[in-house]
Amino acid sequence: MDTELAARKNVSGNRRAFSGLRPALYISIVLGVVLAAYAYKLRTEGIFACLADGYTSDRYLAYCHAGGYGDYEHGAFWFGLEPPTRDSVANAEVLFIGSSRLQIALSTVATTEWFSSDPVRYFLMGFGYTGNVVFEGELLRKFKPHAKVYVINVEQFFDRRESQPVRTVMRDSSARNHYEVKRIWQLVHESTCKRFPALCGKRYTIFRSRETGAYHLSGLGEFEGRPVSYDRTIDRAAAENEAAIGRGFLSELSVKPDCVILTMAPSGGTELGTANAIASALGMTLLIPKIDGLQTFDGSHLNRTSAERWSDAFFKAAGPQIRRCVNKP
Repeated sequence: MDTELAARKNVSGNRRAFSGLRPALYISIVLGVVLAAYAYKLRTEGIFACLADGYTSDRYLAYCHAGGYGDYEHGAFWFGLEPPTRDSVANAEVLFIGSSRLQIALSTVATTEWFSSDPVRYFLMGFGYTGNVVFEGELLRKFKPHAKVYVINVEQFFDRRESQPVRTVMRDSSARNHYEVKRIWQLVHESTCKRFPALCGKRYTIFRSRETGAYHLSGLGEFEGRPVSYDRTIDRAAAENEAAIGRGFLSELSVKPDCVILTMAPSGGTELGTANAIASALGMTLLIPKIDGLQTFDGSHLNRTSAERWSDAFFKAAGPQIRRCVNKP
């Protein structure tokens, strides 16, 4: 009898213990599922979908081709999240402005070697999402550079349409916090991916130099290349509108007209006719090296080989003008 009573008490005690454990177990399972789902999202849609091989003491991640991360460079410049960059822009003697097409076309060994041969400080201040006067004009007012030469990628630069990142950083009051969180995630991304590479993906990633603004690209394999082509038709309305905006922008630059160089990095469907019309309306010449057989890696940006060829030819053509302006008192 005593044995039977003891057994019943045992069973009852176990049931109470098990009953007490069930909520804790349930919460643990739910938390585990939530954490696993969050980790999966980071790996497939966030920064961990992208490569981490381009980080250096000079380079940060400017763009990750994943929906949960995307652009960082606009916020980095606008909110001063990469402080050395501001000094680099302010002290550059030659400042390049425009879109990511110019950035990639000039982020080359040829560019580095040209500026090293006759030491001149330069900075590539183009941006993805078709950088134009709306954002870059405001940055120039903020940074107050002392450039002696401006090189402008004219295609869609004198245009006041705002890209999504530009609208965010300039008009969204919560944007600064959002970009600061992105900056912090880069610290986690770099250290984690270097220790455990298998945890990170291989999506297209752009790293950017704080000293020169140059891009370093990773993960190009997900794109399909196409040859460069040229569209010689002229959009008269666009040319007139952009030329009018261009006159206002150029009048604010603290250099003489002969120290402003208009160019256009080629792509698939380069709008050469309209660009020439804009330059002509501004009383300037469009400097574009003529090179056959150029290729893009994605239909829009030059691949590495073509970028080297194009940038080398660009500095052979523009070099004398740059040197004259830099050497002026």
